[in-house]
Amino acid sequence: MNSLLKNLWFRDPKEETTFINDNAVKIRAGILLTIPVYMLYTLIDVVFGPTWSVLENTTMVDTLETTWEWHTIYQVQATQRAYDYTVQTWILFFGLFEMLAGMFVLTSRFSPTIYLATLLAKNTKPNWKPLVPKRVAWSIGASFISVCLVFFNPDVFAGWVNAVFNSDVLPTTENFMPKWIPLVLVWVCLGFMWLEAILGYCVGCKLHALLVKLGIFKEECESCNNIDWEEIARKHAERKAQSD
Repeated sequence: MNSLLKNLWFRDPKEETTFINDNAVKIRAGILLTIPVYMLYTLIDVVFGPTWSVLENTTMVDTLETTWEWHTIYQVQATQRAYDYTVQTWILFFGLFEMLAGMFVLTSRFSPTIYLATLLAKNTKPNWKPLVPKRVAWSIGASFISVCLVFFNPDVFAGWVNAVFNSDVLPTTENFMPKWIPLVLVWVCLGFMWLEAILGYCVGCKLHALLVKLGIFKEECESCNNIDWEEIARKHAERKAQSD
């Protein structure tokens, strides 16, 4: 337990290249998987759920008229559904905090899910993986969460943007973001986290490996450790000399 509190899921927090226990990462992904599941339920209800509700103990009156599809039109007392996203907003802020907290050794100590995942994984043989590729995965998750936060709080975000530009850039009386955007992102996020938690396949890590091969990132990566950067530079210089 002392080692758990001291090192968390790190092999050694003081290492120059930080490694974390991938078993704990998978467990944590399974825990956090509940967030996109709940958000998916919320968004499906918002996008496909009924907008109007007929009041109880009221009488429907036949107007003796029909629509173009020959549906009978009734006169009723109804209320338009109003949505309160307070709970969803706080859950998303927690998810955003978790995505950002896992990126660094210091902030990891404030994450309850990291402690829980490390505790659950303490009796299994550690599977050490570099932290850097995971940061790409969690950055993707943080960006998805940020978009959902904007969707659930469009007036607040619009107020900030309008204050910065001192102009009515975004409307504050309606949601300017199409409903399909957060719905698609939640499905993608759910798929990514399921792959991580169940199959151990990290999409963000694969993206990081691709960026390393392209030369955009040069941080150490388990999938990219065998890349000889000096050899790549030498071949690039040879091709350049031949072209000249």
